[in-house]
Amino acid sequence: MPCTKCGKKEYCSGFCKSHFMEYFEKKVRYTIRRFSLIGKKDKVAVAVSGGKDSTVLLYLLHKFGYGVEGITVTAFGGKHSDKNVENLRAVCEKHGIPLTEYLVKEELGHSVPEIKKMLAAKGVDQQMCALCGVLRRQMINRHAKAFDVVATGHTMDDEAQAFLMNVFRNDTKQVYRGGPRSSGKGFVPRIKPLYLIKESETAAYSRAMGFPVQYSRCPYSIDAYRRNFRGFLDEFEKKHPNAKNNIVNFYLSEFWGKKAGTAPKVCKACGEPSSGETCKACQIIGRIK
Repeated sequence: MPCTKCGKKEYCSGFCKSHFMEYFEKKVRYTIRRFSLIGKKDKVAVAVSGGKDSTVLLYLLHKFGYGVEGITVTAFGGKHSDKNVENLRAVCEKHGIPLTEYLVKEELGHSVPEIKKMLAAKGVDQQMCALCGVLRRQMINRHAKAFDVVATGHTMDDEAQAFLMNVFRNDTKQVYRGGPRSSGKGFVPRIKPLYLIKESETAAYSRAMGFPVQYSRCPYSIDAYRRNFRGFLDEFEKKHPNAKNNIVNFYLSEFWGKKAGTAPKVCKACGEPSSGETCKACQIIGRIK
């Protein structure tokens, strides 16, 4: 199909490469304005993994003139993880963006795969992605206290998947905690400037920019509950275009900005926000000691 603006060969989303880049950046700016995500004076920590979504986000917020720094938490080690960090360093060095690196193994004494094995030895079956997510989120929140907001690279695909996952789990608390901006007692506010952007679009932007990123999935995500929903939604959208967009818009109209459930408590072990007396991260740490 030709570009809807100039008739040249389509690159992505109905545009040639140059018009796509213009469209993409305008849409991210629009998302920031629509949901009042960042102020020009805000100090922004961007949670980056070295993958396409967070790398694109870090670059764009820096390009837009926001005061950004990258924060990355390495949970695994190994070729895939090491390459992500190497790529991330290259992008930050090229564009003059500060980057701070943290290691799960350095702070907890064990990597996430090692922790999973230790839990399994005690009869606790914990999915790798869930384990990684809990520990990384706690570390990011703990190390981002000096910032006004933490920006994450969640895309429309991620948000549509998350909403359906919470519906299938009947997890109303998590449903109401989603959205393009979220906050709570003890949490550094989270923002998602790519909230209205499709994952295929971030991949196209990343490739057009020549960012050194790996486009393959994390090798540890094979057991992820989310992967089932990703595959289902991707197949469904092939037959029903705009399905993901419709899910996100339904969430925004019916759930976002409405409060439900109880406010988070404070973990008695670490002082971080928690749904119970002890947060999930400290429960995991307690089990391996």
